[in-house]
Order: sequence, then structure tokens, then C-alpha cells
Amino acid sequence: MNMLKSRILAAAVVLALVLAVAAVLFWRHGLKGDLAPGVVSGNGRIEATEINLAARVPGRLAEVLVGEGDFVKEGQVLARIQTDILDAQFLEAQAKLRQAKNAIITAQAQVTARESEKLAAEAVVLQRESEAQAAQQRLVRTESLATKNAVSEQNLDDDRARAKSAEAAIKAAKAQVAAAGGAVAAASAQVQDAEVMVEAVQATVGRVQAELDDCTLKAPRDGRVQYLITQPGEVLGAGGKVLNLVDLGDVYLTFFLPETVAGRVALGSEVRLILDAAPQFVIPARVSYVASVAQFTPKTVETASERQKLMFRVKAQIDRGLLKEHLERVKTGLPGVAWVKIDAQAEWPSHLALKLPQ
Repeated sequence: MNMLKSRILAAAVVLALVLAVAAVLFWRHGLKGDLAPGVVSGNGRIEATEINLAARVPGRLAEVLVGEGDFVKEGQVLARIQTDILDAQFLEAQAKLRQAKNAIITAQAQVTARESEKLAAEAVVLQRESEAQAAQQRLVRTESLATKNAVSEQNLDDDRARAKSAEAAIKAAKAQVAAAGGAVAAASAQVQDAEVMVEAVQATVGRVQAELDDCTLKAPRDGRVQYLITQPGEVLGAGGKVLNLVDLGDVYLTFFLPETVAGRVALGSEVRLILDAAPQFVIPARVSYVASVAQFTPKTVETASERQKLMFRVKAQIDRGLLKEHLERVKTGLPGVAWVKIDAQAEWPSHLALKLPQ
């Protein structure tokens, strides 16, 4: 009985080894095909630039206007956030703006009034100066007559008093002019303060308007909605994500190459892609990125030969025009094989001739 079990176990081990060798041979020759000189390959997955559409301002999500899988255009409205509080703040800011503008008009009227008062005070100064000049001339005549005893001392004293009084009136009138000038300056300062207040309130209006605009979430570029993160009625914080968008114009296959060949891959090198889900098609691409630092091989990456510890990440970018022609077929996450030319003069083998969907 034990001998029978041993024979069965040995047969199972041999069968497993045979299957493993067959799988390796199939992978090397059947799946990969014969590599032409100057062409290398690597396994990877189709990826695309993902964008998380998020709310800049906090609030309750009012509505989502798209569903998962929908194609959207740049600038298209995708979702809205409730704006009740912001609407009230906007109306308040507009009222304050009108109040500030009215304050400018009032302050300007005060400036006009103060300037009129200053002109009136300056006219009074001229009048007092004329009166002082007349009083001085009268005093001169009176003093001349007094030397001839033609007038009394009382008249002379009265004229002298009148002259001094006129001089004092001039000083008082000039003081009024100075005061009026100060009032004009104060009123002008009030105008400037009112203008500054208008600018401040305008900034508040602009800020609230910007927040209102941010409550309407628009697509930053053409793409496809991958999945919804938040449902209508849920409350979002600042930066809260609403949905995930895939840019179908920026699609590439990320794969890994060993250090023995990565250094020979130049940016812009031709690439041929064959996806596991559509092996009948051969898709053109070009190398858009080669990592400058090696990294450990991810567990999901398999190499044709024994696994190597350090690999370089490479991106093969698919042409935007080609993607635009076949948007409905573009899928991310699909595994596939990338074939890269490391020799510009090398010829593509027949099984890598371009075959695109019609």
C-alpha cells in the first residue's frame, strides 16, 4: 500500500514538472513569439490619468448630473453643491457694497461743502484786509491832523482802535480759512476711507462669487466617469471627493524592463502593444518615460527568463488621435505585452504588424 502511494506521488511530481516545462516553453515561444533582433518585450497593464473631482468649499452635495461610465466634455457641469448660505452671504456683501458706495457719495458731498466754507472764509479774509487797509489809511490821516490839533485825541484813539481791531479781524478770518482747510482735508480722508471700504467689500463679493462658482463642479478635461464617490445629500468637507474621472486622451501601458536593456531604450522609441483581451490587434505606441532609478520587481510582473530583482519602469504612450477614434473601446487595467525597438534600424516581425480595429 505504501509502495503504491509512493509511485502515485512520484508520478504526480513528474507530471507537475512536465506541465511546468511545457508552460514555460509555451510562454516563451507560443505567447511571446520569436523576438526579432533589436526588439525586447515586457508585460504590463493599461493605465490612464485619473482625476478626482473634488469640492473646494464645504457643503451638501445637491445633485450629480452624470453616472458611472458616462463620457464628459471639458467644462461640462458634473455636480452641484447647495449654495443657500453662500447666496445669503453674497446678498449681504452686495448690500454692503452699495452702502460703501453711498458712503463715498456722502463723503464727496462733505468735501464740496467744506471747500465752499473755505472759499467763504477766504472771501472774509479779503474783506477784513480791505477794512484793515481803510482803517489804517484813516488812522494815518487822523494822526496827520492830530499834529495840527485839527482833531481831538479821542478821535485819534478811536481810529487806532479801529486799525487794531481790523488787524485782529484779519487774523480771525485767516484762522477760519485754516480751519476750513482742515475740514476739507478731513472730508477728503473720509472719501479715501470710503473708497478703501468699497475695495474691501468688492473683494468680499468676488470671494463669495468665486465660492459660488466652485459649487458648480465642471469637468477639467474630456474623459469618462469611472465611479461616483459621494451621493447627493451627503455633506462634503473642503476637498471632499465627488467622483473619479479618467482622461481617455492620456492612456499608456506601464511595463518593466531589466537593466540590461532599459538603458538602450530611448524616449520616442516605437512600441507595439498586444492586449490579452484583444490579441488580434496590434496597437502602436511610443516610449514616453523611462525611470531613472531601478526598483524591485513588482510581484505582478513576470519576465521571460528567471525573475530579476531590479527593473526599470517604462511607459508606452498611445497616440491621442488613435484613442479619440476608438474611445468606446478604451479600457484601463487590461494586461498586455509591450514590444519595444531598441534598435531604430530593426524591422518589426510579421506578427507585430499594425492591426487596428475598424
